[in-house]
Amino acid sequence: MTGKRNLIDEVYVTGSQLADKVKEIVEQGNVRRVLIQDTEGRTLLEVPLTLGMAAGAGLAVFAPILAAVGTVAALVTRAKIVVERYEEPRKPDADSSEPRSIEIEDDE
Repeated sequence: MTGKRNLIDEVYVTGSQLADKVKEIVEQGNVRRVLIQDTEGRTLLEVPLTLGMAAGAGLAVFAPILAAVGTVAALVTRAKIVVERYEEPRKPDADSSEPRSIEIEDDE
């Protein structure tokens, strides 16, 4: 497998925890997209992120997004945060127990 994999995480929070949790998720840097949904599954806010922006830009770029999250937090008592992440495929370790090819030289 050569490409990145997408993983989906779901986190349930109260309205007062929403902005802090979104800020924490964005700071992790491997986030592709964040959706905020209500308890019935309706999407209230969708924030597409790029890997480079999240990792290098800092939260100053995301201030308007965090303001919107704060507005949503004031309107809901409970919310679900759906986080779509990138994950790099694992490279096999040298000490891995997976089979690997070795070359043997013959002294004839």
